[in-house]
Amino acid sequence: VQLQASGGGLVQPGGSLRLSCAASGFRLDHYVIGWFRQAPGKEREGVACLSSSDGDGTLHYVDSVKGRFTASRDNAKNTVYLHLNSLKPEDTAVYYCATDLRSVGSMCPPIKYDLWGQGTQVTVSS
Repeated sequence: VQLQASGGGLVQPGGSLRLSCAASGFRLDHYVIGWFRQAPGKEREGVACLSSSDGDGTLHYVDSVKGRFTASRDNAKNTVYLHLNSLKPEDTAVYYCATDLRSVGSMCPPIKYDLWGQGTQVTVSS
């Protein structure tokens, strides 16, 4: 089982990106999925959490990205997305997706994220 994040890149302030988190070996829709980021010299920060589709399917965001970032699921593609809009230089970080393989049918937050994707770099700069 694994997760693979992709979609990062270099974008100007105010721009947009769509990050993808694809799963292999299990169905993402049954699990809680978290999006995290880590900027150089800073601690890892939780950005968004998607409750499992079997739970209540709710979405949760850290205050700093509310209204700018949107998480979504495409169950047919077994993929979760993080849409990044109105990007700011302070959004520059490596972004990761993660899940708790014990979180079947659960809601955010999970007990502990135990499967992580490899990360994708987002750089916001003019």
